[in-house]
Amino acid sequence: MPNGSYLVGLISDTHGLIRPEALDALRGSDVIIHAGDIGHPAVLNSLAALAPVRAIRGNIDKEAWAARFPATDVVEIGAHSIYVLHNLSELDLDPAAAGFTILVSGHSHRPAIDRRDGILFINPGSAGPRRFSLPVTVATLKLGIRRSEAKLIELPIAQAVTRPARRP
Repeated sequence: MPNGSYLVGLISDTHGLIRPEALDALRGSDVIIHAGDIGHPAVLNSLAALAPVRAIRGNIDKEAWAARFPATDVVEIGAHSIYVLHNLSELDLDPAAAGFTILVSGHSHRPAIDRRDGILFINPGSAGPRRFSLPVTVATLKLGIRRSEAKLIELPIAQAVTRPARRP
């Protein structure tokens, strides 16, 4: 990782589906963070083929394999301290007071990047089965010594085939 710069892949809400497009978008990451609702351990195995993976449990991760994953995590990368939780509405601390520079969450399936009170909030959206009209996304996070820059990546996925209605 030259000059203290890192590329972090962010993914959430895979619900047991690992899309090749998601793997392509996260290729080259120094580390990948999965913000919960993994759905199946094969998802993490596929991600681990690209980079080391840090993952937390989401609300659907209730099977025995998921018990080894924490509900929240703190990932230290360079000068940055990243707090990871699945559902942002369950945040029970002040990220700035706790010394975090970045907060990563999932759950809502709505991709978002927002800077509040000096903290970068990122929801990479959902990379799993498409839900409603929400896009299928992942995110990347470029970290430098004193900077952080997040980018949402909408995955190109095949559209559902619409069949013409049968005439009576």
